[in-house]
Amino acid sequence: MKRESMHRLLVFVAIALLASSCASSPGDPRGDAASREGTLIIGAIPDQDPQELQRTYGEVSEYLSDRLGVPVRYVPVTDYTASVTAFRQGGLQLVFFGGLTGVQARAQVPGALPIAQRDIDASFRSVFVAGTDTGIDQIDDVSGLRALAGHSFTFGSETSTSGRLMPQHFLSEAGVEPGQFSGNVGYSGSHDATAKLVEAGSYQVGTLNAAVWDERVRAGEIDTDKVREVFRTPPYHDYHWLARPDLDERFGTGFTQRVTETLLGMDGDEAGRQILDLFQANRFIPTEAANYTQIESVARALGLLN
Repeated sequence: MKRESMHRLLVFVAIALLASSCASSPGDPRGDAASREGTLIIGAIPDQDPQELQRTYGEVSEYLSDRLGVPVRYVPVTDYTASVTAFRQGGLQLVFFGGLTGVQARAQVPGALPIAQRDIDASFRSVFVAGTDTGIDQIDDVSGLRALAGHSFTFGSETSTSGRLMPQHFLSEAGVEPGQFSGNVGYSGSHDATAKLVEAGSYQVGTLNAAVWDERVRAGEIDTDKVREVFRTPPYHDYHWLARPDLDERFGTGFTQRVTETLLGMDGDEAGRQILDLFQANRFIPTEAANYTQIESVARALGLLN
C-alpha cells in the first residue's frame, strides 16, 4: 500500500474512534442507556385478559419511557412460569409479579430487588365465590370454609398467589384439602376465567383476586344473580415490581433508583393517576423482601418453592 493511502486510512480510523468515544457522555445515565442497551423490557404475570394487560402495560411503557428517557417495551408471556423464566434469563428486566412468582424469581436471580407495590398490595385479599344455586351461605371466618367441601372447585393459575397459594393456605387452616372437593380441582389460568367458569356453572365454587372481582362487579361484567362472593380472606402482601440486579450496569448508575422514584411518584400527575386506575390503586408505595416472608413459608409448605 502506498504511503499516501496508508496515511488516509489511519486518519479515517482515528476520526471513527473519536466519534465513537463521543457518542455518549459517561456521566449521563440516559446517554449510556441509549448507546449500550437501548430498551428497558418490562413484563407482568398473565393474570387477566391479554387485551387488558396490553392496554395497561402499553401505557406504563409510554409513561416510563417519557420519564426515564429510554425506550421501554412491554413483552407479554404465556403463563406465570414463563414470566419467572424470562426474568431469570434477562429477557424481562422489570416485572410486576404476584407475591409467589416474585419470591420464585428472587430465588433464581440473587440480588433482584422488590422496589414498589400498590397501596392495596400491603393488605391484599382473595375472594371465594359460589354459584347462587349451590345454597352456600355467607362465610364469617376461615373455619367456615369447611362448607365448600364436597363441591366442584377451581383455582386460578397453579402459581397464582391470590388465585391459588393463599386460598389453599386458608382452606388448609379450615381443614379442607383439595381431595375433599367433588371431582378434580380445576386451574382456570386467570382470575377473569375463574369468575366466568363459576358463573357458567362449570364449577360450583372458585377463588380469585379480590381486586379483579371488585372491578368486574363494578363494571357489570359479572352476573351476580348466578355467582356471588361468599368469603373474603384475611389480608396478606401480594403484587410488586421486581427489578433485575443489573439495571444500573445496563442503563447507568442510579437507574434502579430512578425507576423506583418514577413509580412511587406516579400519583403526582394526571397520566400517572390514569394508569393507577388501571391497577385499581391510588399509588405505588415502597416495599421490601421481608414483606413476602409469609408467602415464601406457605409456598415451601405446598411444595411450590425449592
